[in-house]
Amino acid sequence: MSFLTRWSRLKREGAAEKPVKAAEASPAELPPVDSLTFESDFTAYLKANVEESVKRAALKKLLHDPRFNVMDGLDTYIDDYTQNEGVSEELLKTLDHARSTLFPPTPQPEETAKAPEEGPKPETETDGDPRQDA
Repeated sequence: MSFLTRWSRLKREGAAEKPVKAAEASPAELPPVDSLTFESDFTAYLKANVEESVKRAALKKLLHDPRFNVMDGLDTYIDDYTQNEGVSEELLKTLDHARSTLFPPTPQPEETAKAPEEGPKPETETDGDPRQDA
């Protein structure tokens, strides 16, 4: 018997059989959600065969415990930043001083027009005689 014949036969037999699903046990009697406490075992409510609404109700009951409402100090954006204190006069003076120190005032356009232009001096033409340069 060739490999392909055997493979084809096994594939047909496998397709004829119905796939066996994992045995779904009927959900055990779960205690009422209202009777759950923080110390209760919630794993039974998280199984696949438990109805979604029951899962959500159990998790909601668990997470409403005050132990889950503890600030950890990492919540940096919980303050009210809509009310600012404004900038004090002392800080404004410091900022003005820092600006004038770091960025000196630039000359105004009127002062630049009055100042004589200093650029490279034009070279005089020489005939290549090195004695004229000296």
